[in-house]
Amino acid sequence: MNLYKLHNKPETLYGYEQQYKLPKVAYENAMSNQGRLPALEPYIIKDPEWAYLYAQNIIKGRWIEAERYIMKDLEYAYYYARFIIKGRWIEAERYIMKDPEWAYWYARFIIKGRWIEAEPVIITDPQYAYQYAENIIKGRWLEAEPFIMTDPESAYRYAGDIIKGRFPEGEPYIMKDPEWAFYYALYIIDGRWLEAEQYIMTDPKYAYRYAQHVIKSKWSEAEPFIMKDLHWWTQYKDDIIKG
Repeated sequence: MNLYKLHNKPETLYGYEQQYKLPKVAYENAMSNQGRLPALEPYIIKDPEWAYLYAQNIIKGRWIEAERYIMKDLEYAYYYARFIIKGRWIEAERYIMKDPEWAYWYARFIIKGRWIEAEPVIITDPQYAYQYAENIIKGRWLEAEPFIMTDPESAYRYAGDIIKGRFPEGEPYIMKDPEWAFYYALYIIDGRWLEAEQYIMTDPKYAYRYAQHVIKSKWSEAEPFIMKDLHWWTQYKDDIIKG
């Protein structure tokens, strides 16, 4: 809330003049003015978020003087390239490529293909390495698999969406996560996964779901774990024991 707007004589309040030195307030005044306010631009230009929004909504194009500040913030450098430059921003790439997430989005929506120089960084993040393989390489990324396999969710999705079958190297990691071990058994193995059951049974929710959808009958060994959670024990009794 801007308290100055609620006062009859805001110019008499302490800090009235100083407020315009805040990037957000300076930007909001430019928006209210519906045009550039050169006197306030020095306060906006050094803040990547508000500088990007000023370029997008006030200048409606590139703001050359602000680019050296925007490019150092990976998120807003990506947005600036995508929505203002509408293409590659070569000068900013040395910053963007340092972060797996923004390097992935930059490759996908701006380069629209592999970004070889950024791959040594993207590869280190299992989630974005998997997405890079799926959406950019559109197939297995062998060099990334040692990283992808360490994250149970990414390893499961990589198996299902890219390998389209079992991912043996990732199984030691997947099996220790009850949720993704359950999904792996259900959709990848399409049956019981005996090696993973010792882990799945420890989670009442996924022990119940494993009994219901994979075993499709009572799972006596898991019942001491399921009964620790009243909700899932009730579900188990109603749906599987039926009594």
